[in-house]
Amino acid sequence: MRRRMIFKFGLTVIVVIAVCMFYLIHQQNDELIPDQFSENDSIVGNQPGKTAEISAEEKLRKAVLEKKAKRWRESIHLSIVVCGDRGNESIILIKSAILFTKSYIIIHIFAEDDLHSSLQQQLASWPSTARSKFEYHLYSIIFPDPNNEWKKLFKPCASQRLFIPSLLTNVNAVLYVDTDILFLSPLEEIWFHFTRFNSTQLVALAPDSEDRHTGWYNRFARHPYYGEFGVNSGVILMNLTRLRNSTWLPSIVNYYKEYKLKITWGDQDLINIYFHFHPDELYVYPCEWNYRPDHCMYMSVCTGAERSGAYVLHGNRRAMQNDEQPAFKAAYLAFKEYDFHQQMKISLLPPLREKLEATSKTPCGRVRHIFLTRVAQFVNHAEK
Repeated sequence: MRRRMIFKFGLTVIVVIAVCMFYLIHQQNDELIPDQFSENDSIVGNQPGKTAEISAEEKLRKAVLEKKAKRWRESIHLSIVVCGDRGNESIILIKSAILFTKSYIIIHIFAEDDLHSSLQQQLASWPSTARSKFEYHLYSIIFPDPNNEWKKLFKPCASQRLFIPSLLTNVNAVLYVDTDILFLSPLEEIWFHFTRFNSTQLVALAPDSEDRHTGWYNRFARHPYYGEFGVNSGVILMNLTRLRNSTWLPSIVNYYKEYKLKITWGDQDLINIYFHFHPDELYVYPCEWNYRPDHCMYMSVCTGAERSGAYVLHGNRRAMQNDEQPAFKAAYLAFKEYDFHQQMKISLLPPLREKLEATSKTPCGRVRHIFLTRVAQFVNHAEK
């Protein structure tokens, strides 16, 4: 009896071991199957030892997608917000960007729906040589609240920029600018500031003032603001990945609830409040990267622009449209009238110089070299 029990037990053990070995060998073989055949092996149906042949059309489609993905990663991303009557000046802004920039530009345009058609038509009217330098994506205006309280904050739609990190979720970094901007230099030059960010910095901005006697924040603000003079939100480099991983959005919403009765300049004030409490997250570039009428209307206070010229011109308070600071309007008109089919050395630089010369007796016209230096340097070097 005892021998029979031992025999049965031993037989059971042998069967169990055999089953386990069979399972392990079978599993190992399954795991090896994908690596057993080279990419050049052909296959018909599901027969083992053969591989599905990729059609030429499929290879081409994959190559196109890979090329687009690479371009998306390596391009300069520019974002603007267009509402009300700002459509035409946004077109001139884009024109100034592509004139000087060698890199491919991907432009993200947040605009009111009734402006989409006009923007598309104007951009489509440009010659193919210009259109080949960029692509654009149109988005509707999107705010988190159903009552559009954010849309009515300060200028129409201006606060849209606060939510860009949560809207462009497939973009790593972007240059946001107001529509009253002219680029006087290649975008690569301002984009280079990203390489100077330290590990904590999320955003780059320029000071709102250079002079304590004329600065707004240091004289009138009823809320916290960044540094000595605050910062201006018209030209913003945004590391969107870092912003999404920060407390940016919930903090902005909370600051609005706390300070909404004390802010004057809407979203710009909220940005100042945020960086007052998070100064280590801000990179500050100098005034020549956001040159405004404030820098020359009383006296010339932007020493960097005096020395090297303005890289980015910001005609806030509608300086590009009205006659309060004619030098800004002169620059805008020169870019507006420029024809893509002509050389800039012939059809942009001389008219720009001539129009600025006519403003020589105005405060900003007295320092008109600030408006000319970067353009002249680029044109004379690029079109030798």
